[in-house]
Amino acid sequence: MGTFFLILIGGSYGLLAAAGVFTVLVAVGLVPRFAGKTHTAKYVLLYEEMVIFGTLMGCVLSVFPEYFQAGVWWQEKFPEHLSLLYGIGAVCQAVFGLFSGMFIGCLALAIAEMLDSIPILSRRISFRHGLGLAVFSMALGKICGSLIYFWTELHRTA
Repeated sequence: MGTFFLILIGGSYGLLAAAGVFTVLVAVGLVPRFAGKTHTAKYVLLYEEMVIFGTLMGCVLSVFPEYFQAGVWWQEKFPEHLSLLYGIGAVCQAVFGLFSGMFIGCLALAIAEMLDSIPILSRRISFRHGLGLAVFSMALGKICGSLIYFWTELHRTA
């Protein structure tokens, strides 16, 4: 019974983290912006489904890496072609790195454009004093969270 609750809680936290990723992507409007720039607006739903699929696959791959190691299978079956495996792996890493870098760059630019709206919002709601303090508090919270994460070595618990 305890294992069931651990699975339920872990799955719930995973869904919550994935929902946070999707919320950020929706808030900055990254997918519609890509579709608009490439003049492929009719495929927006497909793009959004692929983002969801990619995020879920990333979660599964990070939780169960032992089931997705094709290189181990290849090495056992074809030990004489090991250099080919390394070449294929290097090409796959280069392609993944290229597309990941492009995505992260576009996400950073979209977030930067969204941050440009903070002064406009502050003028509209008459929030004149303390805007710098509010932004500083958000940055400080982010730094504290990162320090706690790395100090307690939560990244090594997997």
